[in-house]
Amino acid sequence: MAAVSRAADFAPAPPGRLARWSNYAEWAEPYFPMLVGVGIEEIRDGYCRMRLPWRFELTQPAGVVHGGAIATLVDSVVVPAIGVGYDDDVNFATIDLHVQFQGAVVEQDMVAEGWVTRRGRSIVFCEAEVMIPDGSAVARGFMTYRVSPPR
Repeated sequence: MAAVSRAADFAPAPPGRLARWSNYAEWAEPYFPMLVGVGIEEIRDGYCRMRLPWRFELTQPAGVVHGGAIATLVDSVVVPAIGVGYDDDVNFATIDLHVQFQGAVVEQDMVAEGWVTRRGRSIVFCEAEVMIPDGSAVARGFMTYRVSPPR
């Protein structure tokens, strides 16, 4: 059973904002999301879809993908969804992350969709879902981010 994408529920991102966020995790410096291996598949206004390709290094001794790698995908997929909501650069940081694990991943890529559920002046609420290619649920996440002007 293939998963149903939420992308159609979100308007296209404005071109300038999209251009700024399309290279997420493809930086010159090796920041954490890049080290884990996440990659953007689609960004819309308040929405993002990412893939985390399976690698042996993401597993734990029982042979399944480590929960920390899944939580990283949950936390990362909403970053571009938040970022495309601003014309100017802003700083934002996770202030709350709740992950509900729903299934194990063995030697398969993971796809996550993340979206903004409410955007305030300085607080943004988000949700995310992680699936394997056949649409089976892996995890669901709920996040709260603080947004502030650049330092």
